[in-house]
Amino acid sequence: MSSSRTYPQRPFLAVSAAIFRDGKVLIVRRARKPALAVYTMPGGVVEAGESLTEAVIREVREETALAISPVALAGHREVILRDAKGAVERHFVILCFAARWLSGEPVLNEELDDARWIDPAELAGFETTEGLAEIVAAAATLLAATG
Repeated sequence: MSSSRTYPQRPFLAVSAAIFRDGKVLIVRRARKPALAVYTMPGGVVEAGESLTEAVIREVREETALAISPVALAGHREVILRDAKGAVERHFVILCFAARWLSGEPVLNEELDDARWIDPAELAGFETTEGLAEIVAAAATLLAATG
């Protein structure tokens, strides 16, 4: 089976993190398709043999250079993109974690062209991936409940 993420034979399992630091959440803007210029949470595809927690820690470190502590799942999103003929071009199931920032500052790279720590109430002012505000709200609630 091809490892290509376009026109997949099966959905890809991915993880992301709503990372909180001093009451603010990190949002990042994608620098390439399919989510070009859209703000979202850092994350990526789970590798074979990797736990979900290991994957989210690795993906956040690779994308942003941050160290995080995942606390709990805050929700999930499913992304299914179809081409003009209706064929499935991309399919991702994304498990979203609530996480606490441990150390580091966001470092931009070929995948990200902006990173900001914002008050969750400011999300409405950004073009974001679908459901981002709900995931961030769920993550904030989980983190508040765990101290």
